[in-house]
Amino acid sequence: MLSIITAAEAAGLIRDADSLIVGGNGGTGAAEAILDALERRFLGGQGPHNLTLINITGVGAVTEKGLCHLAHEGLIARVIGGNFGLQVPFMRLVRDELIDAYNFPQGVMSQLCRAMAAKHPGVLTHVGLNTYMDPRQDGGRMNKRTTAPLVDLLELHGQSWLLYRVPAPPDVAIIRGTSADEDGYVSMEHEGTTREDLSIAQAVHNAGGTVICQVKRIVKRGSIHPQMVKIPGFLIDHIVLEPDQMQTYGTAYDPARCGETRVPEAMITPDPLTERRVIARRAAFELRPRDVVNLGVGISAMIPNVAAEEGISDLITLTVESGVVGGVPGHAREFGTAINPRVILDQAYQFDFYDGGGLSCAFLLLSFAEVDAAGNVNVTRFGDRRDGSGGFIDITQNAKRLIFSGTMTGGKFDIGVENGRLAIRRDGAFRKFVPQVGQISFSASLAAQRGQHVSYVTERAVFELENGSVTLTEIAPGARLEEDILAHMGFRPRISPQLKDMDPRIFRSGPMGIAQSFKALPARPRKVA
Repeated sequence: MLSIITAAEAAGLIRDADSLIVGGNGGTGAAEAILDALERRFLGGQGPHNLTLINITGVGAVTEKGLCHLAHEGLIARVIGGNFGLQVPFMRLVRDELIDAYNFPQGVMSQLCRAMAAKHPGVLTHVGLNTYMDPRQDGGRMNKRTTAPLVDLLELHGQSWLLYRVPAPPDVAIIRGTSADEDGYVSMEHEGTTREDLSIAQAVHNAGGTVICQVKRIVKRGSIHPQMVKIPGFLIDHIVLEPDQMQTYGTAYDPARCGETRVPEAMITPDPLTERRVIARRAAFELRPRDVVNLGVGISAMIPNVAAEEGISDLITLTVESGVVGGVPGHAREFGTAINPRVILDQAYQFDFYDGGGLSCAFLLLSFAEVDAAGNVNVTRFGDRRDGSGGFIDITQNAKRLIFSGTMTGGKFDIGVENGRLAIRRDGAFRKFVPQVGQISFSASLAAQRGQHVSYVTERAVFELENGSVTLTEIAPGARLEEDILAHMGFRPRISPQLKDMDPRIFRSGPMGIAQSFKALPARPRKVA
């Protein structure tokens, strides 16, 4: 018999000191009704207390929803997660030393779900070497109170590897689908991502725990096509019915995000020509025909809009680490999904492809917070922020070409485009180019060993990683070398003898002609060792 319970009843199944694993990815796949009920129960004084939370990546909307529901001292004692930056209240618990906190790469977290299901000891991988994941640095520990080692450095066949240990089996899983039949078989036909919910259910079931799945409807026994079923009914203990479940945190339901329909690309209007779009337009010049590309959040997520305006969307394949392949990826509360996707994979399979070097190039997740003189990048720990890596480390250590995109300075600034030139009216107060990064999220020396091509694109300058140093190669029209670039850097970069102006088309509205230039560009990227 199918067990259908309320969200409040589901929250009541979680006990003090339980290990809880929560599915979801960015703005998608969150069992919002259950997480909200769990928060209400805790704030009402009924517990639970001192949970260990396992989350694959960030789930929520900055200050609300998702894991923000769990961001209370006393509710969580320990977290092992792929990202915290999407949930500011949760990040505060990490920063203020109120909980033990481990951050592992998002791909590793996804693959750990499969390892938990199969009762393997962990995930053995090269991902994370020479970064703060490496036990020779922080071992993925995100604050001082977190001491127990969960990552081991191993030598095997003359090569260094990291073993990310499987956490203790979770007691409870909270996941989500679209439909459940009368035997509990779950499909995800309205979901924009399918994540690793199957592996989560297998892991918790095999450990004797409780699997709770939120869905929006119940359908007749056996009525779901077997190829559409994502989770067999014997893995599900309880179903929570939530008819008003949203597809993402920004959209109730868009059939173009789950493949039920396709919308004309002409419906995608160009973004305004701001400093952020300038960066996205310049970054788009790094694309090559038949590229398979990863896109991150922030400025990088604006590149699909540029590709649509340039008419090159069909000449490249855009992917998101969530498992989406093709289409036009969304950003902000739609991040993780795409309009008109060609394929929606389970996330672990996407990272198998990424980790194996399948990406032609990547426009990096979260861009950059700090870049140092050696070319190292920090996106994970700076100021009051303890963001965690998400898929950043998996992607940066394996893509053939890397394009870091971000503004030259941080904080409040007033920068625009006037008459085809960059206009810097007021600069930000915070330097992003610093003598030494506070935490190594991307290792430039490892990139050099692997033969990766690395660019750092800002609204006023472009830098390349050349011979172990950051080299200035392009400057925007309207930007002054000393006053607008070098004066805002904590080190003096190498200046290329071939220093040139950024393409003037970037600073004018309308298509830049990338489609025409594609005919003269090589289609095959260089091979990474």
